[in-house]
Amino acid sequence: MAGVCVALVSGGIDSPVAVARMLAEGWKIFPLHASQEPITGPEAEEKTVESLRHLINMDGELGELARSNLSKNLIVVPVADTLALFTEKWNHSEYFIHMKRLYNAIATLHANEVGATHVLTGENLGQVSSQTLGNLGGVEIATSLQPLRPLLAFDKVTIMSMARKLGTLEISEGPEVCDALGPNKPTTVANKEWLERSEERAGGLQSLASGCFSGCRIVPL
Repeated sequence: MAGVCVALVSGGIDSPVAVARMLAEGWKIFPLHASQEPITGPEAEEKTVESLRHLINMDGELGELARSNLSKNLIVVPVADTLALFTEKWNHSEYFIHMKRLYNAIATLHANEVGATHVLTGENLGQVSSQTLGNLGGVEIATSLQPLRPLLAFDKVTIMSMARKLGTLEISEGPEVCDALGPNKPTTVANKEWLERSEERAGGLQSLASGCFSGCRIVPL
């Protein structure tokens, strides 16, 4: 049943495909991009903007759905300084889980503004360390929003084929830099108590998310 969601769009190959799949199901989508500048360059944001504009300008039914149901404002939230807090010896191995938990907490704040009940991601199962079953569970409990993961059961080759047909593959290709601060040996088994304790030590997840979200800016699509 179609509803309203906040989409976490990274600039990578997966998230535009996830957005397109949920547009096809009639969902109203509010896109949000977590910017890691100045740790990284502007490329991730640029790819995010270009891929979403591509969907809006497409011909046919999907383009019509995008023009009707995809918000024309991309919310860009700066997260670099906050992510740097999770590079200490006592929390670095859980970095990617903390990163995704932060993003979900930020999505919740925007969802409260727009009336969304779900958070949409391009996650699938086991592609990276944060996508083990345990870590996916550790991430989703950071938000009251229901998860939408329309790519969960697809492998990368299939997703790339879907992106090619959609016309977003060339836009999204290139190195993804979400791991700029990541550890060499990330944990694959989330521990809820340890995650929460680490986040409290860094200032508290909700406080950190609010601090990031207060610096957001709007990029028209």
